[in-house]
Amino acid sequence: MVSDGERRELSGGGEGKALAAGKRREYDEEDVRVRPGRSSRPRTRTRPRHSDAVEGFVVAVDRGRYTCVRDDHEGAGPPRTVTAMRARELGRKSVVVGDRVSLVGDVSGAPGALARIVRISERSSVLRRTADDDETTAEGRLERVVVANADQLVIVSSLADPPPRTGFIDRCLVAAYDAEIEPLLCLTKADLAAPDAVLGYYAELDLPYVLVRPDSDLTEPRRLLAGHVSVLVGHSGVGKSTLVNRLVPEAERAVGTVSAIGRGRHTSTSAVALRLPPVPDVEGDPGWIVDTPGVRSFGLAHVSAESLLHGFPDLIEGSLECPANCEHTANELDCRLDAWVAAGHADERRLASYRRLLASRAGDTDPPPAASPSI
Repeated sequence: MVSDGERRELSGGGEGKALAAGKRREYDEEDVRVRPGRSSRPRTRTRPRHSDAVEGFVVAVDRGRYTCVRDDHEGAGPPRTVTAMRARELGRKSVVVGDRVSLVGDVSGAPGALARIVRISERSSVLRRTADDDETTAEGRLERVVVANADQLVIVSSLADPPPRTGFIDRCLVAAYDAEIEPLLCLTKADLAAPDAVLGYYAELDLPYVLVRPDSDLTEPRRLLAGHVSVLVGHSGVGKSTLVNRLVPEAERAVGTVSAIGRGRHTSTSAVALRLPPVPDVEGDPGWIVDTPGVRSFGLAHVSAESLLHGFPDLIEGSLECPANCEHTANELDCRLDAWVAAGHADERRLASYRRLLASRAGDTDPPPAASPSI
């Protein structure tokens, strides 16, 4: 240590400078300043229970804001919506349309009010799709959750303008069975073409369907939708938004036109859940419909090769006669599916569609679709 006297000498004349050159400064703990931490409060893993949280149903998602409907709504009027954000404690958990959530904060639904989503209930079902069938590609690894907690998949396909695409319907059926969601085939524009070709293609399946015309009565479709959370999926231009506007007049979903090459233009830009009005002479929950943007493809990279066959129940029994580890491709000489089809138990076009999906999973490109219902 340097004494006070030595410090005075160091600040003096030549002798002080000589002493400074010959001595080396030493430090001890008193010379060290320790900056206090930002907080001395210990961190804890205990999370608040939010026992006062209000349960809700997510009906729309828009740039980090979630529109929810409270479960405790009473009265005959439309339920008040609550705008919420995702709480940090949820981590990376995503919130999608159809999720059942717990809300805290300002849940009044007043203009400018903002609540927080603090819990996501366990999902009863998750409908997914990918941009590609091959899971080795970047598009195949990117899964998109279409909707959560739906129990019915309404596959909307027009009978003309644009023509029906049974290959797309087959993909939707695979996704529905994989997610354990019941399918319903909705054939629109039934005034322009007969449904016989499409219904004949699925003759071996116990597939419920409904026909819709511009002037048709919607009592039967509304009965099939009552009591369900139904998600509508279809190509652009098949009349999905028109159907939604007829089912829920106040929805005011944008309606587009079909281009000259038979492709529809995207009108719906985001998924939204809409409450169905009560059905005459039917008691109970009228149900929800989830309108989704039109899609050009429905990738199945998230579905295993073994589960693909469940989308073709008319082929399952025939596959029981195949040898073990049969891949059911056209190159399998011992595959019994060809004999099953030849015996009249299934449509050969269904087998061809199944094998195209298998080839697409292997990275082979699907052949371009033709404008006929036999795709």
